[in-house]
Amino acid sequence: MNRYLTLAETLGSRIEQGLYETGQRLPSVRELSSEHGVSLTTVQQAYRWLEMAGLAEARPRSGWYVPPARKLPELPRMGKPNLRPTDVSDWGQVQDLLDLERDSETVQLGRGMPDVESPSLRPLQTALAREGRHAGIASLHYNDIQGVLALRDQLCRLAVDAGYEITPDALIVTTGCQEALSCAIRALCSPGDIVAIASPSYHGMMQILKEAGVQVFEIPSDPVHGISLEALEVALDRWPVKAIQVIPNASNPLGYTMPEHNRIGLIRLAQRFDIPIIEDDIYGDLVYGWPRPHALKALDEDGRVLLCSSFSKTLAPGLRVGWIAPGRYFDKVLRMKYTSSGPTAPLPQIAVAEFLQKGHYPVHLRRMRRQYQRQRDVMTEWVRRYFPEETRISQPQGGFTLWIELPEAFDTHALDSMLRANGIVIAHGNIFSATGKYRNCMRLSHASVFNSRTEWAVQKIGETIGEILSSKRESKTCLNASRCLLPTVSP
Repeated sequence: MNRYLTLAETLGSRIEQGLYETGQRLPSVRELSSEHGVSLTTVQQAYRWLEMAGLAEARPRSGWYVPPARKLPELPRMGKPNLRPTDVSDWGQVQDLLDLERDSETVQLGRGMPDVESPSLRPLQTALAREGRHAGIASLHYNDIQGVLALRDQLCRLAVDAGYEITPDALIVTTGCQEALSCAIRALCSPGDIVAIASPSYHGMMQILKEAGVQVFEIPSDPVHGISLEALEVALDRWPVKAIQVIPNASNPLGYTMPEHNRIGLIRLAQRFDIPIIEDDIYGDLVYGWPRPHALKALDEDGRVLLCSSFSKTLAPGLRVGWIAPGRYFDKVLRMKYTSSGPTAPLPQIAVAEFLQKGHYPVHLRRMRRQYQRQRDVMTEWVRRYFPEETRISQPQGGFTLWIELPEAFDTHALDSMLRANGIVIAHGNIFSATGKYRNCMRLSHASVFNSRTEWAVQKIGETIGEILSSKRESKTCLNASRCLLPTVSP
């Protein structure tokens, strides 16, 4: 971690803990330089970061102070319940987001890509290189369909932190979480079946459902408490739902972590209607608080929860190492795994197992949680500063994405097209819905280390939104005025 970020984190923690009161002068640049043994420039960079996060303010010729407490931005509104299940809309817009080539000049705020340049990943890179040199012919053979045993052993140890116990024989390693989710859906559903899903939800899950020929019943989600149990109960009572799909920890895209009583309520509903739950826990290890919140699987009493996860968000998506704990559906899921891709490539599994076994994973997670939480605060402050006043912003409890809601008539799909001309990419909201809802919303990623170009991009997004809204207001005013000037026709 850069020295200025370490110092900013120390000062930020003190401010948040109330060690410095509102309006109080913070230590001078020279005092902090002497106390922490860093340069004056490092201290100034730390204060600049705190200013971006809204935790410090500069006063000319006076120094740095704790600013007045700011009112939290309003949260996005919960969507309206659907009346019936529906087919998933076309995936062309998702493909546009995925097909965009990596370009150093493009500010990519649309993709859920973790920071893969962290120095805490160097032991993993070393393990990958070493295994590539020494694995030999055996690494080119077919592997166990369930995955490398050494990795499954380590996954069992991680499961303890997530609140449940499992044996290696009850796990299946997959080619990323995407395959785990796909195997779960195909094991449980046939074309024409109905799946209830928390909404908004991960766009990749939507496309899995589309390819499986499954209809979706979107259940609105509260930005704090998660899926509406009331709306879910109505859907289960009226429709033959075959499965429920949720992201309880640091959900994508809203970022909530479901409270315990809601989790219990969800499990009880699933038991009452005898329906399986597909849990996506890919962001569980990136929840900011400690201890890590338990997975929904921890409440599973009868094997109805199929837990899916991977290292794509915590380590790197290029590893393509995920897993599924399918409970009572093990045999069906294993068949789906065999028919979809066969065994997962062994070399990345072996390297990840070594990374875990040597204790590098907790160190890496601590670093990334701190980074993503700091950058969430900075991104939130930028959005507050540069976006229209009526903007609503999520308050994610983990991960590295913000969900932003604009006035109802706004079109973020059109906004995305305009921004790409300036080298900026966002994820427009309608791809997070089966029916194209949330057109006035967007998801912004805050994973990669920020620089001045990142702030410029957020400012440019805000300015473009303001220009569009102003243009709409002017057009509406002109239209109303022209109506008033129409000549009155006598009968």
